[in-house]
Amino acid sequence: MASIAPEGPQGFTIPMSGAHRGAVSGHFAPATGPLPGGKGPGARTRRQRLAVWWQEIDRFALYIVLILMGIGAVAVAAGSPASARRLSTSAERLPDLYFFFLHMRWQFVGIGALLWASSLDKDAARRFGILIAGIMFAALFLVPVVGSEVNGAKRWLRLGFSLQPSEFLKVGWPILLAWILSWRARDPHIPVVGICAALMVVLGGLLMLQPDFGSTMLFSGSFAVMVLLSGFDWRRLAALGGVGVVGLVIMYFTYDNGRNRIDNFLFGGTAYDQVDLAERTLLNGGWTGQGFWMGVRKMSLPEAHTDYIFSVIGEEFGLLACMVIVALYIAFLVRVLMRTIDEEDLFSVLAAAGITAQFGGQAFINILVNLQLFPSKGMTLPLISYGGSSTIALCLTMGLLLAITRRNPFIQRERFTLRTNGELS
Repeated sequence: MASIAPEGPQGFTIPMSGAHRGAVSGHFAPATGPLPGGKGPGARTRRQRLAVWWQEIDRFALYIVLILMGIGAVAVAAGSPASARRLSTSAERLPDLYFFFLHMRWQFVGIGALLWASSLDKDAARRFGILIAGIMFAALFLVPVVGSEVNGAKRWLRLGFSLQPSEFLKVGWPILLAWILSWRARDPHIPVVGICAALMVVLGGLLMLQPDFGSTMLFSGSFAVMVLLSGFDWRRLAALGGVGVVGLVIMYFTYDNGRNRIDNFLFGGTAYDQVDLAERTLLNGGWTGQGFWMGVRKMSLPEAHTDYIFSVIGEEFGLLACMVIVALYIAFLVRVLMRTIDEEDLFSVLAAAGITAQFGGQAFINILVNLQLFPSKGMTLPLISYGGSSTIALCLTMGLLLAITRRNPFIQRERFTLRTNGELS
């Protein structure tokens, strides 16, 4: 529709800028001059970007993430005294809330990272995910050489601060795989599954050199989910699963710590095993819990603020609180998966599904370990357990997930279906 310039007094035509012409014709063009009140055009643009972000973001998923982080703050405050007293020495006594105050600092940084990542458009989120995956993949090659060893595992790099590359690799790993698998949309002859499988083999080898069997399982699980969703023949996937079983058998006979954990799970351990202590702590609170800071068994529980924080929640706030947490995780997973139904391209579907599988897998492995339904893995409860690099990495991951699933609510999309995807090479 052509724009019409209004007439001023005495029939003179008032010249119109691009912004005014756009307003008359139904389209908006950014103003080039200062806005009323002395504010420049950048302030108005930022407000508009914020409004667009709020319209396009999955607010329900964002609320669940923030609720889980709030629960984590309370849970770390409950578990901090047990870990602080356990790690105190005669020379230095840690305050009871030592880990809580540290955790709050990391949470504030994490929320900033989450909001920044969620503000990216889909292309920028994909590029950032691929970049961080490449950097952390390269860093994993340095860990066996110059990494720092803690409790018999060499997983950290000391760069003036402690960095665990495998934690930050979780940010970009599903995005990297989704990007590679989506190449088939341009050329169906590219062996995308073979490329992803080769990366997975190299990654598994680097992780087992640390050793870190839990992360190896987590990355392998997200890889399997994404390959299956991409349309790969399930029979070929079964063959890859057979390779995984062979790897598991090799691990059992070569990795003493992993073999001991599996044996304790299958045949039972002593009354002082961590998993047994965690289960008794969890059940000690009954349905409603002993009350905040009233737990007793948590004081003998190792890693009360990290790996076994779910048991601390059970003792102090009860099994009902644990059920609420499980329900929140399930609600988040269902929400993201339902949102991907409306996605229009293969990359978005695979990236969202991969991040969801990785996040949900870590959460439910931790919960099952606390319930003695899974061998101990040394895996934290995402968004709830204490952590520095893990908290920031998880928040970045959630931010990228929200960025990838952003959509204009006023645009009708054609749904993506797996049937049209066919089998991958």
